[in-house]
Amino acid sequence: MNKAVEVNFDGLVGPTHNYAGLSYGNVASLNNATSYSNPKEAVLQGLAKMKAMHDLGLTQGVFAPHARPDINVLRRLGFSGSDSDVITKAYKADPILLRACYSASAMWTANAATVSPSVDTLDKKVHFTAANLNNKFHRSLEPATTTRLLKAMFNNDSYFSHHAHLPDQGFFGDEGAANHTRLSDDHASCGLEMFVYGASAFNSALPKPNKFPARQTLEASQAICRLHQLKPSSQILLQQNPAVIDQGVFHNDVIAVGNANVLLCHEQAFLNQADALAQIKRAYLGEKTLHIIEVPTAKVSIQDAVTSYLFNSQLVSLNSGKMLLVAPQECQNNSTVNTFINEMISADNPVNQVQFFDLKQSMQNGGGPACLRLRVALNQQELAAVNPAVILTDSKYQLLCKWANEHYRDKLSSEDFADPNLLLESWQALDELTQILELGSVYPFQLELQ
Repeated sequence: MNKAVEVNFDGLVGPTHNYAGLSYGNVASLNNATSYSNPKEAVLQGLAKMKAMHDLGLTQGVFAPHARPDINVLRRLGFSGSDSDVITKAYKADPILLRACYSASAMWTANAATVSPSVDTLDKKVHFTAANLNNKFHRSLEPATTTRLLKAMFNNDSYFSHHAHLPDQGFFGDEGAANHTRLSDDHASCGLEMFVYGASAFNSALPKPNKFPARQTLEASQAICRLHQLKPSSQILLQQNPAVIDQGVFHNDVIAVGNANVLLCHEQAFLNQADALAQIKRAYLGEKTLHIIEVPTAKVSIQDAVTSYLFNSQLVSLNSGKMLLVAPQECQNNSTVNTFINEMISADNPVNQVQFFDLKQSMQNGGGPACLRLRVALNQQELAAVNPAVILTDSKYQLLCKWANEHYRDKLSSEDFADPNLLLESWQALDELTQILELGSVYPFQLELQ
């Protein structure tokens, strides 16, 4: 069988990383609104996690941030003049709007797109659909640039198929791979792609959360299955438990995570959980034992799951055949969660190691290790067709750390967004990054100069 690997493409935190509390339904984001941020620390923390994965022998990719502030959308909203004038006017008229246009939320590349590997698709290509993220204004600005970045990274039509994001409308709300996981014997085997939606836009008989929005719709997930030409046997659609959405579980990857033949989920993760897990077991395509590790509320409460981001950890398969849980330090600091993790890695299942990472800057804005990466399973021919400059090496890591130390500020406050120099600094940094990663012209400010 053609050997395949799963490449994690981690998002580089952008130069304007800040805490604006823009994400209603994301408890960590709301709780840290208006705090000072440290973009330099944030990007270096993310790079350190990437390097650690590389050092474990895993293929690690780098996903570039987006250009911020989004001057074009501010102009569409009536602010005119030079770029400096636009910032000054927006800061005076609506500083919250301006902060939204400065948001570095594209760092969470689990929301960038949904990806289906070629072994699951009828045309035997790897399919990409950028998420429309239309539930939040600051994230709805991302899809066009995300699509350009994906095409610059996966730029061979013989192997990769790129789709336009779904219509910019709530009926087709799509949050990308944060609500998608894949179960299989290994990355080269045909897998079961799980699409987890929060509500249906058209079927009022299905339940909905009462407090916080359901960001992923059934109709969006169905559309992705069609676009990606998924084999019928390779898809299953499940509804997330609306009650946990109302407790801050805004994406499925805050309550469940899967890798290879392991699904780690909370006992309240899915609507009608017993039936949902039975469906998964029946649909699983592999020959290996499917391990469903169901975490009882008695051991880990929903509150502890949300504050520690246990389920927003990564599960990765090591070359040794073992499976590693890549968890934020918050899991280690929470005694209840840490106790469960130690029980899990001692039990009879493939997950037998844990490694904790300091990702405080990302965690305070509501994103853990799993939020920071987009998983792409590739066979050897497909991997060879990926833009090699976006694959992390020891020298690339050193170069990116040098780049970040030269260009990023170590403190951002709300007043800093009135400074036009922040725009110039950020765009200069990203212009240099596109050369390091050999992406070509992908940002609006670059395209306007052509």
